[in-house]
Amino acid sequence: MNIHGLSEILLYFMAILLLTAPMGILLFNVFEGRIPFGLRILRPLELLIYRVCRVDPRATMRWQEYSAALLIFSLAGALLSYALLRLQGWLPLNPQAFGAAEVTPDLAFNTAVSFTTNTNWQSYVPEATVSMFSNMLALAMHNWMSAAAGMAVAVALSRGFSRADTDDLGNFWVDLVRGSLYVLFPIALLAALAFVHSGAPQNFSAPQTIRTLEGAQQIVPQGPVASQEAIKQLGTNGGGYFNANSAHPYENPTAASDLLTKILIFLIPAGLTYMFGKMVGNQGQGWALFGAMGALFIAGALVCYGFEQAGNPHLAQLGIAMSADESQPGGNMEGKETRFGIAASALFASVTTAASCGAVNSMHDSFTPIGGLVPLFNILSGEAIFGGVGAGLYGMLMFVVLAIFIAGLMVGRTPEYVGKKIGRYEVQMAMLALLVCAFSILGFSALSSTYDLPQDSAWNRVGSSAAYYGAPRNNVNNAGSHGLSEMIYAFASATGNNGSAFAGITANTPFYNLTLGVAMLAGRFLMILPLLAMAGSLVRKKRIPESAGTFPTDSITFAALLVGTILIVGALTFFPGLALGPIVEHFQLHQLTLQ
Repeated sequence: MNIHGLSEILLYFMAILLLTAPMGILLFNVFEGRIPFGLRILRPLELLIYRVCRVDPRATMRWQEYSAALLIFSLAGALLSYALLRLQGWLPLNPQAFGAAEVTPDLAFNTAVSFTTNTNWQSYVPEATVSMFSNMLALAMHNWMSAAAGMAVAVALSRGFSRADTDDLGNFWVDLVRGSLYVLFPIALLAALAFVHSGAPQNFSAPQTIRTLEGAQQIVPQGPVASQEAIKQLGTNGGGYFNANSAHPYENPTAASDLLTKILIFLIPAGLTYMFGKMVGNQGQGWALFGAMGALFIAGALVCYGFEQAGNPHLAQLGIAMSADESQPGGNMEGKETRFGIAASALFASVTTAASCGAVNSMHDSFTPIGGLVPLFNILSGEAIFGGVGAGLYGMLMFVVLAIFIAGLMVGRTPEYVGKKIGRYEVQMAMLALLVCAFSILGFSALSSTYDLPQDSAWNRVGSSAAYYGAPRNNVNNAGSHGLSEMIYAFASATGNNGSAFAGITANTPFYNLTLGVAMLAGRFLMILPLLAMAGSLVRKKRIPESAGTFPTDSITFAALLVGTILIVGALTFFPGLALGPIVEHFQLHQLTLQ
């Protein structure tokens, strides 16, 4: 590591710290119905939406009604996306004449589920598969809707802690509209203009054919890139307009746009912690959550950067300089975008996986074993390290309940948090959410590692073509520990609604499209529903005053307990798989070097 890389990580985190309170205040005011003065111009549009959709904004919902509204909304969005993808050949803004042949039924299912669940896993090459119309309506629509839905769930769970003696968790439709209209829209608009200024295209032009410096011809797709880039990062979606994602110069033109991208990814998840503190009437509670998230993030970013900057010991053994100097960056540059270098790439990888975004400006599959372990562990943490929009807060509150339960056992009294007693039901719901995600990741990874269909089977067909191919076993292009890491990463990314990948796995097959799709649904809704049920239980409870035996939860001690809970639960759940994957790969790498 060097001072320049360390400074980059520190300055980025300081920027997030400075933006957390303003963002949290905006979120608090919006979801409490106190629309800031500058945004009141949008109030007539909000009322028009309620009128057209026949929504009563004064109506309240119990957790069952809130959950039903979320599921109906998500199902309708998924069905619409599936239909639009399959019918794209009949729809406008399709200069490349893409049709149903490019988006087979299994791929359409995977993609519709992926964007509905805020995962944005892409088993396809975007610029060779989906039209502009599909990108804007079938896919980018969910960049708004899934992010707003995640915020709504986080707000509902926060109300479970902040309200008492009621069944009222708010109104899903009101939370959805306000999150989209007053939070996502103005910030995404400003960010899109910034991306256009940086050089990202925003047009409806047909692909351009250009001549390269070597004299060859290359087709360069065009489209409304800047606007989709803004909302994909702000909504922690991550799905790229281009296959190279944020390593593509159209999606991420400059170092300034790279920094803006990383700030957008953490902006709302960090602000939600401050909003939570204001909602429960104790700002220290919000800062304790932020502190636990920040500590885990900084530790992971430093480990990732350290191992990537140290580089490959095989190359060092051959006499190749691994240290950065004035003439070369040193370290492991494989898979890195040369415009950004190792520090920015390691930081981006840590940000995008800590926030379940999935956008990438380098290839995680090319990281060193421990450098790649950090993004994987970030996802395995249960979306608790800032997490996706909304998902980070409700993921962390899930661990809060478990940590409070442990603390209660330690001091020998009923667990309490922000004036609410944490009973058996709340702990059961938190554990159910945790176990569902663990079962999905480990179960599907085990299935993937053992299935071995014939190479001429339709289950091994590449989804975007009708041809069969001689697939490697399990469609994984690397044998041994790294191949296992690729499979675990795929199902962790799907279940964690992240969307990034170790790209050595050929996922565009019916087997992976279907199993990854089911994992995405489980990771999104089978985690949300128990937490909403927990919110419904908490909101009915009376608030109890603090006593001498109350464990303080707005302190550094509690933040440390929370970090320890996340690390211990993660280690107990996933260590065997990680030991057989990236950890053993690390020791194999150094053992071979010594020999």
